[in-house]
Amino acid sequence: MNSTLSKLKNRKEVNRFTKFWLGGWLYFWLAYAVFAIFYSGLHWSWFPAKLLADGIGWTTNYFAQRYWAFADQIHLSELQHAGRYVSIESIGFLLDYLIIWGLKSIGITPYIGFFMSAGFFTVWSWFWYKYWVFPEKKRLHKLA
Repeated sequence: MNSTLSKLKNRKEVNRFTKFWLGGWLYFWLAYAVFAIFYSGLHWSWFPAKLLADGIGWTTNYFAQRYWAFADQIHLSELQHAGRYVSIESIGFLLDYLIIWGLKSIGITPYIGFFMSAGFFTVWSWFWYKYWVFPEKKRLHKLA
């Protein structure tokens, strides 16, 4: 019986991670396209182009994570989930911009920086979203 429960839980986590990854993938490619249009197409500086791209990406990602990947872990208020999301993404925002800026300052294009930063943030975001932004509700065990 425990083996069956364990398999179901593992399958559920693989499914959740797949949805999380696809939501992040949507964020990445949407932001990447917006960045390319404004940075290369319209010749904006990298910083405002990335700000616009991330604003659009953040919004899309929040909805994908909140209502799809972690839909069964919704037990805080919308304001609490959104507040936690904005808090952790604000820290990630600073780290991301430092990564992109640092790489650009040593001659690596922001386009490559996007990929390098995304690898780091795939792991970073998974743990923050799973355990803090959209935490699993603790189950109370009945005393027999």
